[in-house]
Amino acid sequence: MKLSHNRAVLLMIAVTLMWSIAGVVSRHLEHAQKFEVTFWRSFFTVLSLLVLLPMFKGRTVFSRMQHGGAALWLSGLCWSGMMTFFMVAILLTTVANVLISLALTPLLTAIASRVFIGHRIPARTWAAIVVAGGGIAYMYASQLGQGVSLAGTLVALCVPISGAANWTITQHAHAQGKDVDLIPAVLIGATLSALLTFPLAWPFQASGHDLWLLSGLGLVQLAIPCVLVVMCARVLKAPEVALLGLLEVIFGILLAWAGAGEVPGPDVFVGGSLVIGALIANELVAWRERA
Repeated sequence: MKLSHNRAVLLMIAVTLMWSIAGVVSRHLEHAQKFEVTFWRSFFTVLSLLVLLPMFKGRTVFSRMQHGGAALWLSGLCWSGMMTFFMVAILLTTVANVLISLALTPLLTAIASRVFIGHRIPARTWAAIVVAGGGIAYMYASQLGQGVSLAGTLVALCVPISGAANWTITQHAHAQGKDVDLIPAVLIGATLSALLTFPLAWPFQASGHDLWLLSGLGLVQLAIPCVLVVMCARVLKAPEVALLGLLEVIFGILLAWAGAGEVPGPDVFVGGSLVIGALIANELVAWRERA
C-alpha cells in the first residue's frame, strides 16, 4: 500500500490511539491477575500476527525468520521485556506514570547508543535528558512522598530501558548492513512473553469477559499497530514518527481519565509536561537541523 504524507500522518495518529487503549481496558478486567493479563495479551498477539504476517510479508516470512541472525532474536527478547513490563506496570501503578515513563525511550536510546555504539549525543539532546530526568524525578518523588508503591515505578522504568536496548540493537545491526524486520521481532517477543508468563499465570482466573478484552488488546493494541507503524515509517521521517508517537501518552491519560475515572494528580501534570516538552523541543530542533 502506498501512502501520501497526509494519510501517513493520519494513520500514525490512529496507531497511537490504538496503542493508548491498554490502560483503560485493563481497568475493566474482572478476574485476570498481573501475569495472566500479560500472558493472554501476548498469546492473542501471537495468534493475530500469525495471520497478519503472511498477508503483509508473504508466505515465506516464517522461513526467512530463520536467517534473521542474532539481532532479530535479541530484538525479540527486548520486545518480550517491553510487553511484559508494560502490562505488569499498568496493573501496579497509574496509566499516566507508565506512559510518561515510556516516553523516555528516545532519550534512553540516545544514551545507550553513546555508551555501546559510540554515537555522538548533541547538546540539545543532553539538555532534553536533563530536563526530562528532572520531570520524572519530581513526579516520582512527589508520589513516593504520598506513600505510592515503589514497585510500580521501578517496573514502569524497565519498559523504556527495554525499548532503548531494542533500538540500540537495531541501530547497530543497521550500521552493519543487517536491518531487523520489526514485525517478526514483535512476533518473537510476544511468543517469549507468553512462554515466560505462562507458569506465573497458572491457574487461570480470567472470565469470558476478560478474555474478550484481552484478545482485543492482542489484536487492536499490539498486532495491527505494529503492522501499520512500519507502513508509516516508510513515508514519515524519524522525528515525525517520534513526535506523533507522543500522542500515545496524551490519548492514554485521557482515556484512563474518561473511561476509568483515573484522574492524574498535579505532580503528573508538572513532571509529565517537563518530559513531553523536552522531547518535543529536542525533536523539533533535530527536524530543523536536518532540513
